[in-house]
Amino acid sequence: MKAVILAAGIASRLRPLTDTTPKCLLKIGERCLLERAFDALIQNGFNEFVVVTGYRQQQIVNFLETHYPQQKITFIYNEQYASTNNIYSLWLTRPYVDKENILLLDSDIIFDSQIVTNLLKSDKEDILALNCHELSAEEIKVIVDSEQKVKEISKVCSITDAIGESIGIEKISALYTEALFRELEVMIEKEGLDNIFYERAFERLIPQGYCFYVLDTTQFFSAELDTIEDFEQAKKSIPAELY
Repeated sequence: MKAVILAAGIASRLRPLTDTTPKCLLKIGERCLLERAFDALIQNGFNEFVVVTGYRQQQIVNFLETHYPQQKITFIYNEQYASTNNIYSLWLTRPYVDKENILLLDSDIIFDSQIVTNLLKSDKEDILALNCHELSAEEIKVIVDSEQKVKEISKVCSITDAIGESIGIEKISALYTEALFRELEVMIEKEGLDNIFYERAFERLIPQGYCFYVLDTTQFFSAELDTIEDFEQAKKSIPAELY
């Protein structure tokens, strides 16, 4: 299984922290976000990585080549990082992971490695990590059916119906990635939907019979870092053992 990490964004809401540093290289505690992600993935047996870069891409390449010289890392440069969203970065990975099992991660999250461990242990082939907490308009919210399968996933779905937030880590089967890239081809090439979140593709696949199950990982620490406030809160709330 390959790990796909999307790290192309400008992260303008984290300025001035990101004026000279990509978001994924910001430090919380002793390690930056990207280092934490790689350590967690390697701990869980990953040795093949696909990393999509964009903003200040050479800093990311230099960091990973210096810190993880033994790992097999494929770098993909999203030249349109300033005008597209993560759906386009995901689309660019098609030549490397189409019809393969992958673990998909956003690069702006800090998380306990046990989240990955439990996703991999699940008998569900397509499953995403869920954090159950009080929700607002900002999060990618998840609504499920009686079988704990996702029936809606977006920022705009009903807060009262949602059971939690998708933290941005998904285990995806080869069958699903084939359908996903087929759908992304329509969305990107025919409809021009390159500046939205990739979760919209997940929603469009649900009527076609491709659904994620959810795994409640609330007991394990995770946080998405979109703003200065998120960053400061994560520094305060990260458990000592993860520092």
